[in-house]
Amino acid sequence: MDLRKLKKLIDLVEESGIGELEITEGEEKVRIVKGGVVSVSPGPAPTPAATPAAAASRSATTTAAAPAAAPEAAPAVEGHVVKAPMVGTFYRSPSPDAKPFVEVGQALKEGDVICIIEAMKLMNEIDADAAGTVKAILVENGQPVEYGQPLFILG
Repeated sequence: MDLRKLKKLIDLVEESGIGELEITEGEEKVRIVKGGVVSVSPGPAPTPAATPAAAASRSATTTAAAPAAAPEAAPAVEGHVVKAPMVGTFYRSPSPDAKPFVEVGQALKEGDVICIIEAMKLMNEIDADAAGTVKAILVENGQPVEYGQPLFILG
């Protein structure tokens, strides 16, 4: 993939409200995470390359996200909190007529798809970052979510 295209994509992610962008062109796959790492993978082997802009945005995102999370009250249910990795619209199922990915009381393995967050017309599957049982679902279907907002509590 052309370096000019990568630069434009990085600028797009920095200027927009999205937290993550993934594009596939033939055999090449590019994933840009705001405040994270840019990875270009020609085939199966990923090649991460940190950019100065991504590092600068990482420190800005970290400092800005910490005060925003402080006013939120702690959830009544204790356990591992799965947080939104990006800003978007939360969906519990892959389509309106499909059953939800997870229900309260369901056992999960790390990496299981638990919901979808739509950002800029892209449907992003969100995976469980830990194994456990779903104790609570904190967001309603179709509700907008912010970066770092608690979505699920796993026990």
